[in-house]
Amino acid sequence: MTHDVLRGALSRRRFVQGLALGGVAAGTGLWRLPASAANLSAVPELRGNDLRLSIGRAPVDFTGRARSAITVNGSLPAPTLRWREGDTVTVRVANTLRDAPTSIHWHGLLLPANMDGVPGMSFDGIAPGEAYQYRFTLRQSGTYWYHSHSMFQEQSGLYGALVIDPLEPPPYRHDREHVVLLSDWTDLDPAALYRRMKQMPMHDNTYQRTVGDFFRDAREAGLSATLADRGLWGRMRMTPTDLSDINAHTYTYLANGTSPAGNWTGLFRPGEKVLLRFINGAAMTYFDVRIPGLKLTVVAADGQYVHPVTVDEFRIAPAETFDVIVEPGGQDAYTVFAQDMGRTGHARATLAVRHGLEAPVPALDRRPLLSMADMGHDMAGGVHKGMEGGCGAAMGMEMPGMSHDHAMATTTHPASERGNPLVDMQSNATSPKLDDPGIGLRGNGRRVLRYADLHSVFEDPDGREPGREVQLHLTGHMERFAWSFDGVPFASAQPLRLNYGERLRIVLVNDTMMQHPIHLHGMWSDLEDEHGAFQVRKHTIDMPPGTRRSYRVRADALGRWAYHCHLLYHMEAGMMREVRVDA
Repeated sequence: MTHDVLRGALSRRRFVQGLALGGVAAGTGLWRLPASAANLSAVPELRGNDLRLSIGRAPVDFTGRARSAITVNGSLPAPTLRWREGDTVTVRVANTLRDAPTSIHWHGLLLPANMDGVPGMSFDGIAPGEAYQYRFTLRQSGTYWYHSHSMFQEQSGLYGALVIDPLEPPPYRHDREHVVLLSDWTDLDPAALYRRMKQMPMHDNTYQRTVGDFFRDAREAGLSATLADRGLWGRMRMTPTDLSDINAHTYTYLANGTSPAGNWTGLFRPGEKVLLRFINGAAMTYFDVRIPGLKLTVVAADGQYVHPVTVDEFRIAPAETFDVIVEPGGQDAYTVFAQDMGRTGHARATLAVRHGLEAPVPALDRRPLLSMADMGHDMAGGVHKGMEGGCGAAMGMEMPGMSHDHAMATTTHPASERGNPLVDMQSNATSPKLDDPGIGLRGNGRRVLRYADLHSVFEDPDGREPGREVQLHLTGHMERFAWSFDGVPFASAQPLRLNYGERLRIVLVNDTMMQHPIHLHGMWSDLEDEHGAFQVRKHTIDMPPGTRRSYRVRADALGRWAYHCHLLYHMEAGMMREVRVDA
């Protein structure tokens, strides 16, 4: 398909989606959609070891209003790239934007630092009118994705799926596969949205507790406990309804670049095993995913095989990927339902025997509330700003020789948090909570995937015990919309230095009431279980509130690497560090 034809197809697809938004009703049974709405939603796929990508702008319409998006080869999402393990690929990326530099980061891929695509690290970015040639050898297989690492371009549409076929057959059988790339879209200019977050961080949190809620809680928990709970939240200047910074009041949630009304559809034949490659390419949204009527067998996490585990539902953090096998049969259509963690909206797609069918769409679950236990403020003790103690270095507390059991039992806070106007709370989290499905998913009557369920099919690939340990705290101030590691924003932080070839343990403590997916570029993050044993290899480690999680890193990639929260606006607001691996 030529560039002009592809651009024309994209324009028609977005026009169809805009019309469909107001023209499709939800209900029971199977509904028929216009054939055009179902058939114009294919994301282009590019194969081959020598590719050309062009980054530009194109109009899109997800809400009935045309907006400008950043596209790759005229497509949003960007084309799915399909490669093969062991091959060396060359990708020439041209920047046709007139007013901004750009970049592409290959999320989760092991490659030289100057191919990683993070401007300001080992790469200058791609200036308007210029091109950059990426060239690297594929040292892994699985489901990954790629996106811009320049300002807010990822939010504007510059993201796409990446599939690397393995040299050896996978440890499972499937007959057909589909990529399901979830994302969030806003009609606002992302820079304007960021400014709004800095000025009015509670803009989307319209679900405040009422007087009626107070009396209900008093009846259920007692007046004294309810008053104490309200007082504690008040002193922290926080609210238990604040599960996500931005939600469906601002966002339209997409599946493969298609709005819920557009209903992206993947085909199946009854009796087939269908592999679904789920990717969360959202800027700020956690999704809880299920397919009513089907069991989901998770066979890979972040591109790496895991021992199969069958569930009804899973939570996927921004930047994570999960490969899932389903066996549809007995009905002609199934809804792939992905509600946001705050229960304000959803993305959806359909698995069907033919285009034009639709299955019932579930109602959103009841909106959950954060508790003190969720935030590490349970009976074991919590720390509020002004009550903290402890010591440590501003770059993260390095504790040579500390036993892992001791590290798991003790939480101390770095000196850089003390009296810090950018830190509004601290947690005494001592547990990884790997067996907790998460806020809003506990006791919902469905079996929900937990991190404790994920086990790599291989043993620890390094085998060495870490020679040292670095502890970092995830910190923030809700009212200022300020985010950081150890209370030190990126602009003021010194690099975290690693020695080439060393094995170290990173311990993360989430001092905030928000959930953060943490991504280290260039190296694997080998998550440990609650006893310090290797459990599962990932490229993105999710950190719920009130958790303390540890993982091992082999510093086997020389150069300068980004290390950050993958909530886009948190990263921009300061939750990022540079990691330098020196010989």
